[in-house]
Amino acid sequence: MKEGIHPNYRDVVFVDLSNGFQFVTRSTVQTKETIELDGKTMPLVKLETTSESHPFYTGTQKSVDNLGGRVEKFRNKFAHLKK
Repeated sequence: MKEGIHPNYRDVVFVDLSNGFQFVTRSTVQTKETIELDGKTMPLVKLETTSESHPFYTGTQKSVDNLGGRVEKFRNKFAHLKK
């Protein structure tokens, strides 16, 4: 393996600002903030949303079916022309 071409991965704490959920993963992201976690000082990244708060992943997403209503309206309007 070539020296000096691979990124420097390290443990980073990501925090969901909407609910306070924290998780640690390895990343190359550069941050100015740090946090003390499990006796270690690690870089901190603040996120607006994660899988813990996003409606798609939590099952609270609402599906709006506008297309189905339009198709039915069209079919009803021109049903008399069908032979």
